[in-house]
Amino acid sequence: MAGALFAIGREQGRVAIAISFQNSGEGLNLTHFRSGPELTLRGIVLGALMTVIFTAANVYLGLKVGLTFGSAIPAAVISMALLSVFSDANIRENNIVQTIASAAGALASIIFVLPGLVIVGWWTGFPFWLSFMIAASGGMLGVLFTIPLRRALVTNSDLPYPEGVAGAEVLKVGSARREGGNPAEAREGLNAVMLGAVASAGLTVLAATRLATESIAQFFRIGAGASGYQFSYSLALIAAGHLVGLSVGMAMLLGVAIAWIFAVPMLTSATGIEGDVQAFTMGIWSTQVRFIGAGAIGVAALWTLGRLAHRITMGLIYTFSNWKTPITDDVPETDRDMSGRSIVILGVIALLAIGFITWEFTRGTPLAPHAITMVFIAVPFALVGGFIIAVICGYMAGLIGSSNSPISGVGILAITASSLILLGVMATTVETTGPALTAMALFITAICFAAATSSNDNLQDLKTGQLVGATPWRQQLALMIGVLAASAVVPLVLNLLAQAYGFAGALNLDTVTDMPLPAPQANLIAALARGVIEGDANWRMIAIGAGIGVIAVIIDEGLRVTGKMRLPPLAIGMGIYLPMALTLPVALGSVIGWSYNRAIRKSSDPERSQRLGVLVASGMIVGESLFGVLNAGLIVALNRDAPLALAPAGFPAAEFIGPVFFFLALIALYRWMLARARLASTE
Repeated sequence: MAGALFAIGREQGRVAIAISFQNSGEGLNLTHFRSGPELTLRGIVLGALMTVIFTAANVYLGLKVGLTFGSAIPAAVISMALLSVFSDANIRENNIVQTIASAAGALASIIFVLPGLVIVGWWTGFPFWLSFMIAASGGMLGVLFTIPLRRALVTNSDLPYPEGVAGAEVLKVGSARREGGNPAEAREGLNAVMLGAVASAGLTVLAATRLATESIAQFFRIGAGASGYQFSYSLALIAAGHLVGLSVGMAMLLGVAIAWIFAVPMLTSATGIEGDVQAFTMGIWSTQVRFIGAGAIGVAALWTLGRLAHRITMGLIYTFSNWKTPITDDVPETDRDMSGRSIVILGVIALLAIGFITWEFTRGTPLAPHAITMVFIAVPFALVGGFIIAVICGYMAGLIGSSNSPISGVGILAITASSLILLGVMATTVETTGPALTAMALFITAICFAAATSSNDNLQDLKTGQLVGATPWRQQLALMIGVLAASAVVPLVLNLLAQAYGFAGALNLDTVTDMPLPAPQANLIAALARGVIEGDANWRMIAIGAGIGVIAVIIDEGLRVTGKMRLPPLAIGMGIYLPMALTLPVALGSVIGWSYNRAIRKSSDPERSQRLGVLVASGMIVGESLFGVLNAGLIVALNRDAPLALAPAGFPAAEFIGPVFFFLALIALYRWMLARARLASTE
């Protein structure tokens, strides 16, 4: 088929996407997208404003339920609507806006660590400049880390990047009619995105009214032990599964089986069930089984890092060979990163800032006499450890998406490593500096966490940019702007929430209400830091997970030789670590997507039909993301858990209405796609 079209296929279970550029004028010809301004003042201002709003909503939501929403796709949709009034607005400018705003989803994730300093009683609030510098310096490092990683993990990689692909599809469909392309195909693509968006948003709105349940969860005894199952009626998670492919989905399903068929029943049986079965079972999963997942993720991540070492090294060499300027005559604009000199200058500034705030953090504490030692631990750990974590998180984002990436699992590994280093260096002073060392471990991990989340997000943005013909160095600069905007919002919102609600388990907080925010990840990571420093960490579970990770690597390498479906070890670890309510829909979506792609193989234009599936899946992510932003804003503004509720909690018919509408929506969407594939065969 002529035109600039996506060639979408499956390579070892992963989505492989290639764009062919032709000048026939048919399809979504990306040569049209290269015209017009890219990095504009209006785009920067709009992106920064959305970053402020989305960051505030994400901070509250993350502390409330332990989850944040990706802000890139909602920002892209809003940007296209607002900038459409300007005659010279274009897809690359919209891409810059979503790149800046995506920092809201990234930097807000620092709440999974930073509140730990309040929870352990070290802080009673969040000092603005210190908190800002923690987030900003770590976030800036994360952006810089992704520059040499772009070639290894985006340009020369077959990772699916589901959210990056979805974002690109949304931008291209929104710009196709305005900037050139086949009108009929553009209209079909827009219809596909709209159908997916309306279905997912409608289902989420229905759940928000409490007329339909958004998930199902059942827990039960198995002999002397217990287990259960959870499933979220989320079309966005189904869409993520469609995009990541069968291998990742089945690997995550295997991880779920390891956690809930074997580990949970065995551990609950060994402990003995006490009290409510559901509460007890979830307690065992969160305090023991998740550490198995973290151990598996750690081993798989280190193996992945080793496999990527050559490509990462080549990326570093290439990046720093362009020392003076990103603009060279022999490099196309779509392949130009920031110059090596700029990277070094900005990196040195970030590291000096980290050294300064480490010194400030120790002032007036039992660690004050060891301030220089702390600086010489924090700065190298942020540089080396931060880079390693950035690689791991970037790879996981490419594998399963930024929103679904288990960054808190990597946070467990980071807090463990930083605590062990501090414990080793300061072993003779633990009796007098123990609480201070716990706080310092959280402080260092917060910086690395900011770098990890920023990297996790930026590589997804760079994938979107690659697919829409963006300039990498402009995107990298845009995300730095977003990092600074988000970093300024985080301490303000955290202080507000600390004063109003407080955090579960926190000490020394006077709050307005007696209903503290759960802050589940921050409590988990704070508890682990205390456990390592005080000598009672759960090493047994981490070691078991590491053993599972080794076995997973061996199995996957064996499958690699056969050339058949793979079982990525990282995805297995994610299946153990992430809540089953999130992983099961992804696994189901991968099966549905695989079945759909098999069904349309014999159509006259399978590439177009496969692309239609990507567009509908992108729409599902768009609809749920947009409503997530709106609902989070309503929750914050109205100070109500369920501002759209039309029925009381536990409405009897909700458990029936939820799954019925969920499966009806799925059936309707895929029947429409199959009908379009059959229609294309008759044209």
